[in-house]
Amino acid sequence: MTRSPSRSAIELEVGDRVVRLTNPDRVYFPARGETKLDLARYYLAVSDGIVRALRDRPCMLHRFPTGVTGEKVHQKRLPKGAPDWVRTVRVHFPRWNRHADELCVQHPADVVWAVQMSTVEFHPWNSRCTDTEKPDEWRIDIDPMPEASYTDVRRVAHVAHEVLGELGATGWPKTSGGKGMHIYVRIAPDHGFGDVRRAAHAFAREVGRRCDLVDLTWWRKDRDPASIFVDYNQNARDHTIRSAYSVRGVPEAVVSTPIRWDEVDDADPRDFTIATVPPRYAELGDLHAGIDDAVFLIDELLEWADRDARDGADEPPTEDVQNLDG
Repeated sequence: MTRSPSRSAIELEVGDRVVRLTNPDRVYFPARGETKLDLARYYLAVSDGIVRALRDRPCMLHRFPTGVTGEKVHQKRLPKGAPDWVRTVRVHFPRWNRHADELCVQHPADVVWAVQMSTVEFHPWNSRCTDTEKPDEWRIDIDPMPEASYTDVRRVAHVAHEVLGELGATGWPKTSGGKGMHIYVRIAPDHGFGDVRRAAHAFAREVGRRCDLVDLTWWRKDRDPASIFVDYNQNARDHTIRSAYSVRGVPEAVVSTPIRWDEVDDADPRDFTIATVPPRYAELGDLHAGIDDAVFLIDELLEWADRDARDGADEPPTEDVQNLDG
């Protein structure tokens, strides 16, 4: 329900909470003229799904104070002025011996309040507040180089699905909101980021053995421009990507959208927007709703990593990407 004393600000009732939304008519997405209020209503329409994707995770916010064609702010620390019901989780950055208190979503009102603070994109960690150093989500990022097609992305996704099936792991695919595809796997939080990244690298090597489109060369500039990079680095500490149901900060308001495996060959990422995803969600529900019930142990992948090391495979450099912008 919306209460509207004036169009300079409105109040949105979100469950048992009220969020004040200022400048609701400001156009955020110029391709179709969708506004800040349209963005808030989108997140309300998919509230169960976006909360499931973000719940208990440190979350970086990508904010666009004047809309997506204006300045972009990468915000780690919770913006000032949060209601007392908004929770945070403190994460430590050893390189500088500093910390940041990041948004930790518990309720749909947390998401709508972030929209009030001009957030368009939500980028959660792959670990949770109970132990931020032990990931419970393995992320497979199928990242096309400039000359690769989305057909190539689909082909690599099917190979990844095949390998996951042989491992006994359940993969949950989604569009990236860009030109690639993501597959999430729920894992037991038994290992640190280094082990999870190492396991993800071993998996990427196996996909590369089965598909000649894959190029795992470390430096982007050295990769075949028509290849696909299976980006295991998205499992490094403090690496984040758009969550399921997160909008992308582009004029067309595309959404990183869960899809079924039988949709991979036909689904066009450009078709999933804040206008089209709500009716799809109303019909299908959250396609990632079962992710927490399909937990995989990465031990076999770590054995693959050990085998590859014995066979002389190079390990990629350790990235130190713990910046404190925002």
